[in-house]
Amino acid sequence: MSISNAAPPAPVADRILDAAAECVVAYGVDRVTLAEIARRAGVSRPTVYRRFPDTRSILAALLTLRITRALDEVPSAGTGRERLVERVIDLADRLRHEPVIMTVLHQAPDLAMVYLSERLGTSQQILLDAVADEIAAAQREGSVRAGDPRRLAAMCLLITQSTILSADSVEPILDSDALATELAHALNGYLKP
Repeated sequence: MSISNAAPPAPVADRILDAAAECVVAYGVDRVTLAEIARRAGVSRPTVYRRFPDTRSILAALLTLRITRALDEVPSAGTGRERLVERVIDLADRLRHEPVIMTVLHQAPDLAMVYLSERLGTSQQILLDAVADEIAAAQREGSVRAGDPRRLAAMCLLITQSTILSADSVEPILDSDALATELAHALNGYLKP
């Protein structure tokens, strides 16, 4: 019997998503192929197909993973409108600088538009739940106006998504710091009692 200090291999789905992220950054969205993802993940194409029906579903799962990971990396700093707004601002900044997310948004507008204009995706639902929970807590302590927390969270999502998507176009007017300041004003103004 031998004992190895090597880390166990990552689960296959994780390896596939990591490989997809590498492909997106290296080649751009349009040139990502299932065959290249399989090669980089060290698995066969049938192994990939057993987990994901096509490249588009891999990209959707990758976006969900990256967005939820960013949410986990920006934990709540406590209760209240100001802390909630700070968390949203920090999360927006993190997402704006996440290379895989921004590459997909800019290079696969058809995929992005599904989640921006037709339906909410898994990661958006997760974000809505997190923000709605924090809004409800802030309402109880009095720093957020009355109203359905999920509706308020949905509006915060719309404001923030728009900011993330349009940030590059207004860069000459609003650099990163100014953008964060103005987004904070918008969110605080919307949420305060």
